[in-house]
Amino acid sequence: MMVKNIYTKLISGLVFPLHERLKKHHTVAVLKEMEKTQWLSPEEIKSLQLHKLRGFLVDVGQHVPYYRELFKKQEFQPDNLTDPSDLARLPLVEKKVIREHLDDLQADDAVGLSRFNTGGSSGEPLIFFIGRNRISHDVAAKWRATRWWGVDIGDPEIVIWGSPIELGAQDKIRLIRDKILRSHLIPAFAMSDQNLDGFIEQIQDIKPKMLFGYPSALFHIARHAENTGKKLDNLGIEVAFVTSERLYDHQREKIQAIFNCPVANGYGGRDAGFIAHQCPEGGMHVTAEDIIVEIIDKQGNVLPAGESGEIVVTHLATRDFPFIRYRTGDVGTLSEQTCSCGRGLQLLEDIQGRTTDFVVAQDGTVLHGLALIYVLRDLPGVEAFKIIQESKQKTRVEIVKDANYRLDSEALIRQEFKKRLGDDVDIQIHFRSQIDKEKSGKFRYVVSHVKDLN
Repeated sequence: MMVKNIYTKLISGLVFPLHERLKKHHTVAVLKEMEKTQWLSPEEIKSLQLHKLRGFLVDVGQHVPYYRELFKKQEFQPDNLTDPSDLARLPLVEKKVIREHLDDLQADDAVGLSRFNTGGSSGEPLIFFIGRNRISHDVAAKWRATRWWGVDIGDPEIVIWGSPIELGAQDKIRLIRDKILRSHLIPAFAMSDQNLDGFIEQIQDIKPKMLFGYPSALFHIARHAENTGKKLDNLGIEVAFVTSERLYDHQREKIQAIFNCPVANGYGGRDAGFIAHQCPEGGMHVTAEDIIVEIIDKQGNVLPAGESGEIVVTHLATRDFPFIRYRTGDVGTLSEQTCSCGRGLQLLEDIQGRTTDFVVAQDGTVLHGLALIYVLRDLPGVEAFKIIQESKQKTRVEIVKDANYRLDSEALIRQEFKKRLGDDVDIQIHFRSQIDKEKSGKFRYVVSHVKDLN
């Protein structure tokens, strides 16, 4: 059972709920419901999914122009669904579809949409919108998973992250909010020895209850602490939450050993939502109240539990900008088992998801690959990309461009890459008709041949 101090109780029970209400989010109500439904049997959860799916698709068919036309064309009647698997009657959705129908995918009565973008695990930039309902459900899903591990909002945490959203929008209000929530940000991009020393000192001073960040970044900090003889195993850290990349066994072992805490894996993204979280018993639980997961083969056919294929998600809280049968590009397997924790939520296993390499600057500074990705993903006309660091002196950028590509983008790419990698680095830009996949079938959108830092 979770034991909270008075401050954490105040933040999680009063301050954060008020914060969410002021933002017109209904996160607290969603959390309370999720903490009940997680204990339903798999059969009851499937029934709940079907009920929600029908209502969701009826709503989408009435208010989203793209799906209104699609349902009409296919004579698709959401009311006639008898099982969540009936989703297979609808086409799969790739990033290209969203890019081409950005306006038609917005509900005609949507209010308060927020614009997001992502490079995605495939290296295909994507712009999309998220409504308040979706945000409420995503925050609630993460909050629930946090509480599984005996920690809560208001407990001191260190977030090791690199998104421009987090790093670029740190205005006074956000800084005050983070201070009240006792959330401390460490930039994951620059991993020089000097910076790593500072990060470790910060962790030692704050003594967080939880860590949150990229597994590769946490692993890098842990390894540096070990190599320099700095102790991080006596700080009282309860759990390290990792997400946004594939978690490797050697990373988990090192993080657990150095920080003296379990590692909780999470899988998802800004586009697809918080798909699955790991509980203390080890199960990767799908957020099944909100998300229906399908596994498909190369031909798009749905595979049964136990077989590996591409992960496809339908997020039931996205009526303002629907994600229906959205192809993640990641590979995984649905389990036929239930978790020993007693929750009836479906389990994901063998997730071969997002893998982001580090790159190394000329001066030896280790940078998270996302430091380069964010340069490319917002440029107009960049349909897909891949970054290959051949050496400290040479980096190749492969780009698939469309009609909106601007010639002055090349100068900007070189300028921004040199800022990060070094003024003398040769930045070569090549245009391709397509970006080839790895042998595994996955895209890797940052590859460094300088040194294996994973």
